[in-house]
Amino acid sequence: SPSQPEREEMFHRGPGLNLTSGQYTAPIAGYYTFSTTLHIARREPRRKGQGCRGSRLRVLICVQSHCQHNSNLETVSQLGSSRNLFTISVTGTLYLQAGQYASVFVDNTAGSPLTVQSGSDFSAVLLGV
Repeated sequence: SPSQPEREEMFHRGPGLNLTSGQYTAPIAGYYTFSTTLHIARREPRRKGQGCRGSRLRVLICVQSHCQHNSNLETVSQLGSSRNLFTISVTGTLYLQAGQYASVFVDNTAGSPLTVQSGSDFSAVLLGV
């Protein structure tokens, strides 16, 4: 069967995605379009004394875990003080050599513990070589 359900409403196709590590490994060299949508909950509300400085959240899709290099996709979102649930998406194209992997990283400078909620997703599709 080309689709393997891990649980209800979750499917993956092809050998590249490792659900344990959260990494997509490119089976062949080429351009891949990556997309992730994360539903993130702030577990404790911001204290009134906390300033707005540094209250941002970066979500990145990085190749070989090298987020500081140019081989990544990134979005930055300001976290308002009134909400405790955020949805953040990153989409774009990266070139991967065969055997290289890409994975999602969350850089939390908000000062509050965050939890990625169920319903979040991560996908990769080969566009061409």
